[in-house]
Amino acid sequence: MKSEAAVQTDIRIETSRRGARLWRNNVGALQDASGRFVRYGLANESKRMNETLKSSDLIGITPIVITPEMVGHTIGVFTSYEVKHEGWKYTGTGREKAQAAWLTLINKLGGIGKFISSLQEI
Repeated sequence: MKSEAAVQTDIRIETSRRGARLWRNNVGALQDASGRFVRYGLANESKRMNETLKSSDLIGITPIVITPEMVGHTIGVFTSYEVKHEGWKYTGTGREKAQAAWLTLINKLGGIGKFISSLQEI
């Protein structure tokens, strides 16, 4: 069984081979050298927001060639993958629900968002 890190590496290589670009989205908070609290990562503007909406591990753009009237044009579709270890199954923890809320938002807005634990799920 592959770890989350191994699956993530495989996904980044394969999606790049297919023309997409994905970057690691580190999310968290820390105190800087002056003592100020700094939050980083997408959709992490507050602790409350982070508890209900957790942005994914990988964020990027997937190129899509669109409809016949625009043949030859390519658009970039916002892509967000929440990577899990191979064999992972959704159990409905608070963290997973917040991650699912983010993925639902991305999909409702026309992006590509999903949990992913193997190359076959790309």
